[in-house]
Amino acid sequence: MPAVVFILGLAIFAMTTSEFMVAGMLPQLSAGLGVSISAIGYLVSAYAVAMALGGPIISAATTRVSRARVLVALLAAFLVGQVLGAVATGYPMLLVSRLVSGAAEAAFLGVGLTLAMDIVGPRLVGRASSVLLGGLMISSVLGVPLATLLAQWAGWRGSFWAVAGMVLVAGLAVLHTLRRPVTGGSTGLGSSSVPAAPGSRTGAAPGGLRAELAPFRNRRLWAVYATGMLQVGSLFAAASYFAAIFIGRTGFAPELVPALLTGYGVAAVIGNVIVGRLADRFPITVLTVGLGAQAVLLAGFAAGSRVPTVALVTVLGVGLVGLPLNSATIARRLRVAPNRPLVNSVGASMVNVGIAIGPTLGGLAISAGLGLTAPLWIGAALAGLGLLSLAPYLRRARPAAPTGGENVTPRASQPVLAGTDDHVVTGELRCSSST
Repeated sequence: MPAVVFILGLAIFAMTTSEFMVAGMLPQLSAGLGVSISAIGYLVSAYAVAMALGGPIISAATTRVSRARVLVALLAAFLVGQVLGAVATGYPMLLVSRLVSGAAEAAFLGVGLTLAMDIVGPRLVGRASSVLLGGLMISSVLGVPLATLLAQWAGWRGSFWAVAGMVLVAGLAVLHTLRRPVTGGSTGLGSSSVPAAPGSRTGAAPGGLRAELAPFRNRRLWAVYATGMLQVGSLFAAASYFAAIFIGRTGFAPELVPALLTGYGVAAVIGNVIVGRLADRFPITVLTVGLGAQAVLLAGFAAGSRVPTVALVTVLGVGLVGLPLNSATIARRLRVAPNRPLVNSVGASMVNVGIAIGPTLGGLAISAGLGLTAPLWIGAALAGLGLLSLAPYLRRARPAAPTGGENVTPRASQPVLAGTDDHVVTGELRCSSST
């Protein structure tokens, strides 16, 4: 695996640590800025909105700029956001900091995934994406707890400075790595704003905005987005309330909850490695089995939530299949659409839509008096809907015959993978307009 993939994973680790750490610093931020806890909670929502809207907008606006240059610029923007947060003198300044950081992170995910997939090639997309997403998962296991401890020891500003330092290191590493040619004909940072040649791995994508928008006419791409949104919505509908369920329903002591959530995070890291290796060849199979398992595990947790052993086993199981399924979603997406920043940025935005919808539905159910297990049942139902959304793509499909005025050509970047069971979504043959 090229070194740049691991460096991008480090950058994502730093960014997602910043994304999630605010939730662990609510009391310190509230006291330090003189605002209510709920006002600090709005910062989490603002970050999610900035990710959902900012990523696609930035990706669309930078279609003719070298991807390497865009990555470095986005890291710089994120660094500025973190420094603004560290020196914030009031709530408005911190809000601006979160908006800048959220938009930069979402765009970075889209462009970074695109660059990494270009470098490793189609046969390793699942493994490479698992490395990048591993940065996200390790941040939940290691980065966020450390940021929370640092906030308690050195104040919340210390956590912002620490993340800024990590982003600076990652940015310098990206700058150093991408200055050198990458195997496959990279132009590195020397690329101008003119579209790079097709063989360039870090140059801008040929075709500009028109080429970026073209894949969105493919209904199968929207099917991939829908399944991913349902899967993530299912996970966060339940996981957002794990701590409350552990204490209020299962009867675990509050001091045990951090250890239980850490176990959940470790399971996610392990699952990410496994899914990343399988997703390269069997994305649909992995998604089908994973969504089915997620639905069963969440329903099992809901039914046996008063039994500590059941709670522990099911939560660890959800950790193994929940977040790691993102690697399979990415691998599937690259079988139905070209590897472009806007395609990947919209994918990240759809994930954030799921993150927003799932916990909201769970919270509404609890507020309606349906009990603490209601989010688990909602999560199971959303996973079931995700499984149903895969049903039309579970059978093998024959390549469509060419129609008049169109040429059927193999997709060079998406070769047929011998032995896979997922031909239906690979789009091995693509109808391209003769014009």
